[in-house]
Amino acid sequence: MGKGLLTKTWLMGFLLAVSLTGCGSDGGGSSSAGVSAASSSAATKGSVSTEAAAVPLGTAGNYAILAKTGVSTVPTSVVTGNVGVSPIARVGLTNWSETYDATDTYATSAQVVLGNVYASDNVGGTTKVDLTTAVSDMETAYTAAAAKTAGVGPFLNLGGGTVTDQTLTPGVYTWNTAVTIPTDLTLNGTATDVWVFQIAGTLDMAAAKNVILSGGALAKNVFWQVSGATNIGASTQFKGIILGKTAITFGNKATIDGRLLAQTAVVLNATTVTVP
Repeated sequence: MGKGLLTKTWLMGFLLAVSLTGCGSDGGGSSSAGVSAASSSAATKGSVSTEAAAVPLGTAGNYAILAKTGVSTVPTSVVTGNVGVSPIARVGLTNWSETYDATDTYATSAQVVLGNVYASDNVGGTTKVDLTTAVSDMETAYTAAAAKTAGVGPFLNLGGGTVTDQTLTPGVYTWNTAVTIPTDLTLNGTATDVWVFQIAGTLDMAAAKNVILSGGALAKNVFWQVSGATNIGASTQFKGIILGKTAITFGNKATIDGRLLAQTAVVLNATTVTVP
């Protein structure tokens, strides 16, 4: 690799790290502007969909993981982006081994890169207020996704709830049942296309499977609105923004290019979470 290319690559990485490191802090304090800057920086990672058909995330888009009742991990998970819990306090963070800053605005963790860990009982800065707003925005996003005009024809109750060996074009897909994905699932479309999956029951994807994006499709444009629990199998590679009414659980060494936004808890097991 030439010297010029090496320098350019290093500079891009440095700029991304500067834009995300210490998000939520301002000289040791915290501000919503700091967290917002993290999610909107560099069109590479952490961006939120602005497509017309997308589900607006509001400030919930500042987090890779946001949950109301807790976030647990079996180390070592790797989360690129912010982790937040509210209204539960830091007691809802399990196995993160947090180190809190001097002002108690946020914590760092060896399992969280390019982001911080926030809890509703952080007393520094505006963390508590920011989290309250983000949780409200998460609930609003869930409601907005559920309120989109339901799919019809092939977009309604596809496979009777068992989605096997499918390649899906953009649109709103609606199930009045639980959904099981026992095979790989391909989403084919362009970088401006949007998928919204409305699921009235649970969502389960088998182990060692993949959500495959083709044709330029982007994970930030894929939304899973799930009324029941979400369970992603071990070693499965998932894509998209999960808006869960209840718990979101990832099996051992599963990965997601997306966000986990749960109105109860998130459970990780050596999981890799990367904001899209």
